[in-house]
Amino acid sequence: MADILMVLTGTDRLTTTDGADHPTGYWAEEFTEPYRAFTDAGHRVTVATPGGVVPTPDPASLSPEMNGGAAGAAAVAAVLDAAAELRRPLALADVDPSRYAAVFYVGGHGPMQDLAQDTDSARLLRSVMDAGTALGVVCHGVAALLPARTEDGGWLFDDYRLTAFSTVEEKQAGLADRLPWLLQERLEEAGARYSAAEPWAPHVVVDRNLHTGQNPASSAPLAEAVLKTIG
Repeated sequence: MADILMVLTGTDRLTTTDGADHPTGYWAEEFTEPYRAFTDAGHRVTVATPGGVVPTPDPASLSPEMNGGAAGAAAVAAVLDAAAELRRPLALADVDPSRYAAVFYVGGHGPMQDLAQDTDSARLLRSVMDAGTALGVVCHGVAALLPARTEDGGWLFDDYRLTAFSTVEEKQAGLADRLPWLLQERLEEAGARYSAAEPWAPHVVVDRNLHTGQNPASSAPLAEAVLKTIG
């Protein structure tokens, strides 16, 4: 049995280019699928957010349309209701990374609002990478990698192979024109060796101890890749 830290956004809003607040949060499937994989394997999960805020699921991620129907939406809601860890998160500033065999960042548009600029998260990521701890990051959660820096000020993930929610997917989802920046473009500009599969298809990339997944459909296979790494 190992301890696994799941990091979630603490915001429920994303500020768009017109100054409006778009309701968001974490994407439910990107928590529930890894959470079930980790706990079914016998591991203990701890949740952390900026400031220890109780995280909010993106309302769209709870809808039947996003979960294959009413039964799927009910199953996701049941996992969220049963996951007591979501209601007692640690503050990222208080996390001791040495306690965890793996760290997993959940997506949703929320990370673009807070984790993409969060210094506590950046410090955690540097500690995780320095220790060689398994790091899993899915979809828009990959935005959290952007502020992480090396001792000499370079980007911590420069030249890493990785994936994340693609620009094509962002356009198909209908929000691309209202976002202040696009994740794929920002990662490529930072120095990532980005790759993507067809829109909405599962795609996982592993480079050293970094494990990334492209989209919600990648959540389960990404969790399995992390489990394989920690044995």
